[in-house]
Amino acid sequence: MLDHIGFNISDMKRSRAFYDAALQPLGIAPVMEFGDWVGYGRNGKPEFWIGAQKGARLQGVLHVAFSAGTRAEVDRFYEAALAAGGHDNGAPGIREHYHPDYYGAFVIDPDGHNIEAVCHLPE
Repeated sequence: MLDHIGFNISDMKRSRAFYDAALQPLGIAPVMEFGDWVGYGRNGKPEFWIGAQKGARLQGVLHVAFSAGTRAEVDRFYEAALAAGGHDNGAPGIREHYHPDYYGAFVIDPDGHNIEAVCHLPE
């Protein structure tokens, strides 16, 4: 349904270091830079954008969930995000209230956004 998403961040250097590290275990990396924006994706397609535009306001807290191919990728995302300065918002584990195989982990990024990695496959 969605093609891409982007939002403003307050400090590009800090946020870029966080997302570079946190998304690497999921196979997601910077694939495009355009002005004050960096686009992350897989296979050369930028699907997730962050931007530090001068004068732009942060509009509120977002929740973004990245798809993981395995539960181990979710675990590595969580560890990398915490090591990069993120804060715990839900350790890796099953979230049965969504469905029996929903395995997710949640971290708070440097601007307070709730960032998740999720795997929907059975173990």
